[in-house]
Amino acid sequence: MARALPPSEQPNTPASSDNPSNQAWEVELLRVLVSRKGTRVEAQWAIHPQLKQDLLPAEWLEVVDLMTKATDIVGERFSKSLADVDLIPPGNA
Repeated sequence: MARALPPSEQPNTPASSDNPSNQAWEVELLRVLVSRKGTRVEAQWAIHPQLKQDLLPAEWLEVVDLMTKATDIVGERFSKSLADVDLIPPGNA
């Protein structure tokens, strides 16, 4: 699900051991995944476990509601785009 990426070493910057407070970690807090198998479209979302723990119950319900709406919209649009494309091209019989 979520993962933290260490800071990448940038050219022309001091080594991380010289100034550890200068490091910036990239953390994936939220992920939305849309996949399809044939004509079936599935949209899922995931949240970083620590972020989930830090949210109040009312905030968590709001996030769930918003992300459910977001994945519904993305999945619906993906399905519409897929419906506009011929999955099996017409043959010449």
